[in-house]
Amino acid sequence: NEGNEYFKEKDYGRAAAAYSEGLRRRCGDAELDAVLLTNRAAAHFHLGNYRSALNDAIQAKKLKPTHLKAIIRGALCHMELRNFVEAIAWCEEGLQIDSKEKKLVEMRAKADKLKLEGTFLGTQTDFSSRRKCQGRAVMGSDLLCERNIKLVLEPSDEEEEVSDGLAEISLDGFHSDSATGAKVHLDADGSLSWPVLFLYPEHEQTDFTVAFHENSRFIDHLMVMFAELPPWDLEKKYLPNNLELYFEDEEREEMYEVNPEHTLLQMLQHKRYFVKAGTPTVLVFAKRSPFSKKYFSGKKVHRL
Repeated sequence: NEGNEYFKEKDYGRAAAAYSEGLRRRCGDAELDAVLLTNRAAAHFHLGNYRSALNDAIQAKKLKPTHLKAIIRGALCHMELRNFVEAIAWCEEGLQIDSKEKKLVEMRAKADKLKLEGTFLGTQTDFSSRRKCQGRAVMGSDLLCERNIKLVLEPSDEEEEVSDGLAEISLDGFHSDSATGAKVHLDADGSLSWPVLFLYPEHEQTDFTVAFHENSRFIDHLMVMFAELPPWDLEKKYLPNNLELYFEDEEREEMYEVNPEHTLLQMLQHKRYFVKAGTPTVLVFAKRSPFSKKYFSGKKVHRL
């Protein structure tokens, strides 16, 4: 109930945390747990954490295979992640339960069309590889220059045109099974939301947030991402307030600590931060862990 109240207020971070607390109670009621997971998936979805939302939808469907809301949410996540084949499969599974479910019928048709066309969702605007920002050869725009963000992409063999005033900026995002085609998004208020990759070197794991608002703090995302311990954290070290964030200056082979209270934009504006392939990357370590001491051994680290 608390989660639902936060959700109504569009406070999706607190809603997700409340649903997580409900799941921690382990009530033993599979149907209630399926509802909690589906609701948390919806909260994650609105935060742009599509992979986390999908994971919750998968778990909810395992607990209650006929839970239509979980199936719809999972299909929506696959659409956002451009996994059109999987989206179609989820839609078909839902339509076997209710053949007239309007959302699934429409989504099935849309996924089919996009799969055939091989296009991405939404309107896209291509940056020109000829544009320069602060003397570096980059693919960029005035939006990035104004923010003092340095973007480095692989040069394209094709000449591309720049259009203004469209809602999305097409970038070659991090390419993986779960994040194909992710791109920077320009909100109506002129703010940018970025796809952000979190790396956990100790466990060789990753997290991918599709839409990280530039004015959001890292700690706010960590509170949602680690509302529950990840299955690979057997030592229970990866708690939101027990994490250290860094970015790497590959050119100088140096590490910079990132304040979790800082926003994404503050990190992107650092004089030694260069966004590669359109996807900001952050390394995450448990505080004072033997692994991190070994990892940083011999490296120059600029701490807070």
